[in-house]
Amino acid sequence: MNSQNNQVAVQALNKIMELELAGVVKYTHYSLMVFGYNRIPIVSWLKENASESLDHAHRAGELVTLLGGHPSLKIGALLETERHDLGDILRESLDHETLALAAYYDLLKISTSTHPDTIGVQSVLLEEYAREMIVQEEMHLDEVNKMLRKPGETAPFVN
Repeated sequence: MNSQNNQVAVQALNKIMELELAGVVKYTHYSLMVFGYNRIPIVSWLKENASESLDHAHRAGELVTLLGGHPSLKIGALLETERHDLGDILRESLDHETLALAAYYDLLKISTSTHPDTIGVQSVLLEEYAREMIVQEEMHLDEVNKMLRKPGETAPFVN
């Protein structure tokens, strides 16, 4: 990739990094706001998601520096809804993960030369990274979706 094309990839990776860092903050906050009988396993699950988001942010940052870019110090949007019912927390998580998934799909387009600003760009490294992260995010979305269903429901939850 040339330096102009690197810049497009760096911007996409920095957006991913910012989203994932927002996930660290959100999941940490959510883990502090869970109350009730099922608190312990849910808090544990939320803490795992916070750690995973930090790992994802770090991986994106490493790729930014690999491409000669500067990792962002920004954090994605942090909106406090003041709603802390477990269903609300899970729906917010679903929204956040959907944004992250879209960012990884954008990176995949960039890495496979289907992005309009990067005609001719190809990077197997970025493509494989994007695909791996898309799989992880889609599995996470499915997990949250199943948590939002009532027992016995098989149809996906629609937000």
